Amino acid sequence: MKIIELTAEAKKDILNSLLKRSPNNYTEYEETVSRIVEDVRTHRDRAVFDYTLKFDRFALDADNIRVTREETEKAYEELDEKLVGAIRKAAENIRSFHSRQLRNSWFDAKEDGSILGMKITPIERAGVYVPGGKAAYPSSVLMNVIPARVAGVRDIIITTPPGADGKVNPGTLVAADIAGVNTIYKAGGAQAIAAMAFGTESIPKVDKITGPGNIFVALAKKAVYGYVSIDSIAGPSEILVLADETANPRYVAADLLSQAEHDEMASAILITTSRELAQKVSEQVDLFVSELSRKEIMRQSLDHYGYILLAEDMNDAIDTANEIASEHLEILTANPFEIMTRIRNAGAIFMGEYASEPLGDYFAGPNHILPTNGTARFFSPVSVDDFIKKTSIISYSREALEKVHEDIETFAEGEGLTAHANSIRVRFEK
Repeated sequence: MKIIELTAEAKKDILNSLLKRSPNNYTEYEETVSRIVEDVRTHRDRAVFDYTLKFDRFALDADNIRVTREETEKAYEELDEKLVGAIRKAAENIRSFHSRQLRNSWFDAKEDGSILGMKITPIERAGVYVPGGKAAYPSSVLMNVIPARVAGVRDIIITTPPGADGKVNPGTLVAADIAGVNTIYKAGGAQAIAAMAFGTESIPKVDKITGPGNIFVALAKKAVYGYVSIDSIAGPSEILVLADETANPRYVAADLLSQAEHDEMASAILITTSRELAQKVSEQVDLFVSELSRKEIMRQSLDHYGYILLAEDMNDAIDTANEIASEHLEILTANPFEIMTRIRNAGAIFMGEYASEPLGDYFAGPNHILPTNGTARFFSPVSVDDFIKKTSIISYSREALEKVHEDIETFAEGEGLTAHANSIRVRFEK
C-alpha cells in the first residue's frame, strides 16, 4: 500500500479522489436508467418481464414472478445448517438492537386546554431490493427487513433478480423467511426499483425502498425519490482505521482488506502516527493479498483507493478522519474510548482490536447499511426511524388561543398573508 505523509495537499487530493466514486458522478448511465424507469411506469408488468428476459435471460410472467413456499423450503435444504443457525442468531441480535430504537407517540396537555404531541405511525409497505449472483448477501436482507418489522410495517416485500433458471439465491430466501418478509418477487435491476415505486399488475407500489445494488439500481432509486422514499444512494464500501503504535499490524491489515475485497472501487485507509506500524501493515497487506481468494479485486482497490497516511500527531489524524467521514471507522489505539468521543463523522465506529468490521457486518446487531462517500456528515445508518412517520398533533381550547391570537395575526400580516390572519381573527369577532 502507498505510504504518504499526511499534509494538507495530500488530504485534499485523497478527498477529491474518494468523492469521484460517488454515484452522483455516473451521469452517463442516467439516460438509460430513466428510459427503463419510464418504460416500467408506462407498461408495468410487460416492461418488467421484457427487461428480465433481456438482462437475466429468464422468461418471467405473472404466474412465476412470486417465490413460492416450496422454493423457500427447498432453500433451507440447500443451505448449510451451520449457516442457517448463524443467520438465526444474527437475526436475533439485530432484532434486539433495533427494538431499543422504538419510539412512542407522546402528548403534552396543559391546564389552559392546549394539547401538543407527536403521533408515531409505521409506513404501510416497505420494499427491499436484494442483489443477485455473487452480490447476494443474506446479512443485508436481515439489516433491511428486521428494522422495518420492528417498526411495525405490516407488508414487507423483496425484489431480487432470478438466475437464468428462474431460481433465487437460497441464502436470500432463508434470510427473508427468518426476518419475516411477506412476499418475494423475481425481478432485479432498475426495472425492479421502478416497479416498487409505481406499482405494476404483479408488484405492489411501496412507500419506501431500501437495499443495496449496482449503479443502475442506485440511479433508479435516485430517479424515483419523491414518488417514494429511499434509504440513500449508496456508493462503494469504505473503511478507515485510526491506529497508534500499540496496534497489531496483522489485525490492521486484515481489517483493511475486509473492505477492499468488496469491489475495485472500495476504499481502505489507515491513518497512523507510527511509521513502524505503517511499514508493517503494508508488508502484511501484501502477504494477505497473496493468500486470499479475491486478490485481483483487492489489488485494484488498493492501487486506486488504498492509503496509509502518516500523521504528525493524533489530533491531525482525528481531524482527517472527521473530514473523510468514512462508512466504517475502526479505532485501534491505547485508549479508543477517548478517541471515540472526538469523532463527529462516521457511519459506524468499531473500538478495540476485537471489534473488527465484519463483526458489525454480520452479527453484533447495529445496522450495516451505512452512509458512504462522506455522507456520514449528515446521514445515519438505517434504523427503525426509517420506517416510521411522525405526525404533529395540535389542539387548543378557546382560552388557550385567546391568549395568543393577536400575536399570530401580527405574524401573518407581517408576511402579507391576510387570509391566515383572518382565519384566527374570525374566532374572536364581537
